[in-house]
Amino acid sequence: MSVAEERMSGTEKGAGKGMSPVSAEDFVPVPEGERDTDVIVRPSVSYWRDALRRITHDKVAMVSLGFIAVIVLLAVFAPVFGRYNYETNNLMATNVKPCGEHWFGTDTLGRDLWARVWVGARVSLVVGLFGAIVPQVIGIVVGGIAGYFGGWVDMVIMRIIDVGVCIPELIYITLIMLYLGSGPLPLVLAMAMVGWMGSARMIRGRIMQFKSREFVLASKTLGGSPFHLIFRSIFPNILGQQVVSLTAAIPGAIFMEAYLSFIGLGIQSPLTSWGQLSQVGASNYRLHPYQLFIPGILISLTILALYLFGNSLRDALDPHLRD
Repeated sequence: MSVAEERMSGTEKGAGKGMSPVSAEDFVPVPEGERDTDVIVRPSVSYWRDALRRITHDKVAMVSLGFIAVIVLLAVFAPVFGRYNYETNNLMATNVKPCGEHWFGTDTLGRDLWARVWVGARVSLVVGLFGAIVPQVIGIVVGGIAGYFGGWVDMVIMRIIDVGVCIPELIYITLIMLYLGSGPLPLVLAMAMVGWMGSARMIRGRIMQFKSREFVLASKTLGGSPFHLIFRSIFPNILGQQVVSLTAAIPGAIFMEAYLSFIGLGIQSPLTSWGQLSQVGASNYRLHPYQLFIPGILISLTILALYLFGNSLRDALDPHLRD
């Protein structure tokens, strides 16, 4: 018996058991107006929109972001609307404990610590932000060039980085600060001259991973310049990881500023920062512990909030960590 005859006999047997035989009419498409519209279909979501949804649904990320926003707003507006200037001395009100008149108390020269803490927050946050962004930008450019061109260009750049990372970063920054002097700008320059090497190595590896992909080769075949291929074809694919790396670099830069100011190489009076306030408070912490604890707690909480937000951002942007 042929295959066609077997199928026909099977259809007839099914009909004899109460099953309706299959006919050509059963395969006629249903008109669009009569189709079932109750089918649930998941909407198409872009990469960045999905990452935003994950961040907004993460309680730890939102609490951390809210705390950072409060610190930034106080740093911007608290000194403007405060009753006291951060530089004004009042020798009749030295070492006053926190009270209704002076919310954070005063220091040994009678300066209001509420005003000085939030002016110091401005300096620490600005130094931390630019001390993280500038090295990242330099590392992206240098690492992109090394990874894309390869050959002797890559060899020269990587040997310079290998020599540079052999000496601890803190030694470089200390020597640069001794040469440039104190202040926010020398701090940022010192961090930029040292911090770009780690970013460049990471970017180089990512560029080498992507430069052989089909979409990059297609863009190169169509006449794309190296600048276009690096920053328009490859870099958008690693932007998420760079954002995460930046959020991790900002608290590191804030801590570095606080450390250098604490040992006397960073911000100097009358300008202030959280590290400089901690240095002054450390000399009086036995008699007036609030002068050390207030800036120290703010440094710790801000760095913790930035790290927690960075971890949540990594979980949202890294496709390997998604559910």
